[in-house]
Amino acid sequence: MTIFKIKGGPTSPEKNSLRRRKLGALFASDPHSTQDSEHDHHHFTHYNHSPLYPRKNKHSPRRNSDASPIGNASSPKYNPTMYYSGPSTPTSSPYDNLMSPLDQPSPYINSPWIHQPAGILPPGDEGDEPETDVSPDKCGFMGSIFREEGHIYSLAASEGLLYTGSDSKNIRVWKNLQEFSGFKSRSGLVKAVVVLGDKVYTGHQDGKIRIWRFLGPDRRNRHKFVGSLPTTRELVVKSINRKNYVEVRRNRNVPWVKHYDAVSCLSIDADQGLLYSGSWDKTLKVWRISDSKCLESIQAHDDAVNSVVVAFDGLVFTGSADGSVKAWRRELVGKSTQHVLVDTLLKQDHAVNSVVVMQSAGALYAGSSEGLVNFWEREKHFMSYGGVLRGHKLAVLCLAVGGNLVLSGSADNSICVWRRDDGAEHTCVAVLTGHSGPVKCLAVEKDDAAEEESDPRWIVYSGSLDKSVKVWRVAERGQSMKELEEAEEEE
Repeated sequence: MTIFKIKGGPTSPEKNSLRRRKLGALFASDPHSTQDSEHDHHHFTHYNHSPLYPRKNKHSPRRNSDASPIGNASSPKYNPTMYYSGPSTPTSSPYDNLMSPLDQPSPYINSPWIHQPAGILPPGDEGDEPETDVSPDKCGFMGSIFREEGHIYSLAASEGLLYTGSDSKNIRVWKNLQEFSGFKSRSGLVKAVVVLGDKVYTGHQDGKIRIWRFLGPDRRNRHKFVGSLPTTRELVVKSINRKNYVEVRRNRNVPWVKHYDAVSCLSIDADQGLLYSGSWDKTLKVWRISDSKCLESIQAHDDAVNSVVVAFDGLVFTGSADGSVKAWRRELVGKSTQHVLVDTLLKQDHAVNSVVVMQSAGALYAGSSEGLVNFWEREKHFMSYGGVLRGHKLAVLCLAVGGNLVLSGSADNSICVWRRDDGAEHTCVAVLTGHSGPVKCLAVEKDDAAEEESDPRWIVYSGSLDKSVKVWRVAERGQSMKELEEAEEEE
């Protein structure tokens, strides 16, 4: 599979002002958003700080994270039972009798992806020979997408299209590992991307959520900018009344409908027609999709909201840099409907970077900066702690779910693939390696080309701070080392 690479050069860095705008300035429309043609070269902004946890501005508080590089741990032979721990009692803490992940053996050596099936070259640097195609009945590495536009911060897959967001402010659209389209905004790197129907929602460093519409594959400009959240009209109306202002820091007030810091995560409740946005300003906001109105602003955490996910039974879960995982439910309070805090599932010193749910199993997973993935199970009344998955040496930065598989991307440059079996048992069936930088985001899409319905297969996209996106095919049933060796001998 060919590695696609299009070079570009840097431009002068832009500075985003976060000062409160005067009333007259509020009438100004959103900065023009432009389509980029196949021959346009949009470059990335340089940041003089770590790309793993980029600083927003000089007034922003430091994030509670310890994902700095450390020395390599020893890697004795893999034993799946050493990567799963259940609680000693149903009410015990996930950190009772917890061992450091640095003391745990690595599952790398038993990964079927380290032993590629015949005809597949392992992923490598951009100077390597192009990889060959993977046949539809094989699992493993499929190819890479590379474009020198900066670190990959967000991914979304929908109906065969892959959307990638980076610190270049561009959203690129890919199909079959080739560039299909693209669009960009003039301010704010892209921290989050979600897709609903023909609309694409992007969360940006400048605190805005931008909305784009897919016009169809036959149009020259296939995506069109249609608005931003909050809308200019709503922002002006709320700005007139001083009661609509909230204090965000000393001597600074902003209308409550506006995120004043980076929008770090987005999640959609299609059934209720709601969009949830989490921000480094510590708030969770709820938007009605039909009219783009902000319904609620919740002071959800004591530090940045890193992840939000719409779940089952009307629940919404949030994970934060303050080390907590919280559960919220939309309920009728008086004459209005509001989100109320149901429970705080986790409170620790390490930042929670990602939360995902497995809808079919009623399970919640949370990845943290100490390299662990905690999970909870749906019970009759609420949620109970299920255990912890250990497989990474450094911080878990992102999670994704496909069928009964849970994937965790880490600052150790790897992706662990966990299979959930009966009885909430989890087994690390593979470790995907090949990135030369931390894996910052993951997206999963059903592989419609899979022939066996009894063994569903998934296409996994992994975005990294090495500026590349790698594409993998994984199976829910997985292949053992013995099966791979026998297949190689037959070929």
